[in-house]
Amino acid sequence: MIELEGVPELIDPVMVAAFEGWNDAGDAASTAVAHLDREWKGEVFAALDAEDYYDFQVNRPTVWLDGGVRKITWPTTRLSVVRVGGDKPRDLVLVRGIEPSMRWRSFCNELLGFAHELGVELVVILGALLGDTPHTRPVPVSGVTSDPDLAQRMDLEETKYEGPTGIVGILQEACTHAGVPAVSLWAAVPHYVSQPPNPKATLALLNRLEDLIDVRIPLGELPEDARAWQVGVDQLAAEDSEVAEYVQTLEEARDTAELPEASGEAIAREFERYLRRRDGGPTGGAGGHATADGGETGPGAWNPKDNPGGRARPPKPPRAGGDDEESSED
Repeated sequence: MIELEGVPELIDPVMVAAFEGWNDAGDAASTAVAHLDREWKGEVFAALDAEDYYDFQVNRPTVWLDGGVRKITWPTTRLSVVRVGGDKPRDLVLVRGIEPSMRWRSFCNELLGFAHELGVELVVILGALLGDTPHTRPVPVSGVTSDPDLAQRMDLEETKYEGPTGIVGILQEACTHAGVPAVSLWAAVPHYVSQPPNPKATLALLNRLEDLIDVRIPLGELPEDARAWQVGVDQLAAEDSEVAEYVQTLEEARDTAELPEASGEAIAREFERYLRRRDGGPTGGAGGHATADGGETGPGAWNPKDNPGGRARPPKPPRAGGDDEESSED
């Protein structure tokens, strides 16, 4: 039995989780949860025992000085709670940590124990994968679930993914088997600029989360950071005609694939978000990453910063109308 002393009774709680590592391209997902925790001043109320789930030769502890006293921070997963004010206040239980090295089923069961004790009504897991998406276009964010009823009710995709999975996929399936409604939101990060941070992908995840759970999230400096990030990548791409040509190929493939969606519903959704923000006024790992086909990044993935002194060599561009870069692992 999990004892949660000092945690008040929560209002319509939603658990929002993200994990560093394979499920977190560009650190977009973990940064999104960190942003929520920082903006709403979350209070940590629990941490999982690092001894149970982490290989310390893979995720090493760190030593730091506190007033001359040496202390150790162990890699783990922490839970905090924040209250979102407004006309309809609700609480968010934030879960942020590193993808565990072992005992994934026990790890998920422990998180579900917290969810049960806190009366969590929905679990939203954030992830980011590498895809053939151009940095010049809006970041694709797909929402998937294993629950057909939830998919219909919340306008989500019912997952059909088969292949390698990370802790995001395992936790979602554990929620489904436990009868806890669960959704995964996946942002597609351009594979040719995979290094963190990626504020544009983080911003896209938070915008989609905002729509999903019907709360207004203070974005702080994220929009400006996202614009600065895109300008920086534009400059890198402009330095090499071959890179610029590759980006243009991705743009054409993306625009062709999404042309039917650039109407009615998508435009209305963006306009509604703009109206909500205008009316509300201002408010105060290790290893590679998941890819759209379930693979993992490796040394062959192109990065414009890998060879600053020579010509960048992008991978072979995909053909227009090929595999959908928005397909996601869950």
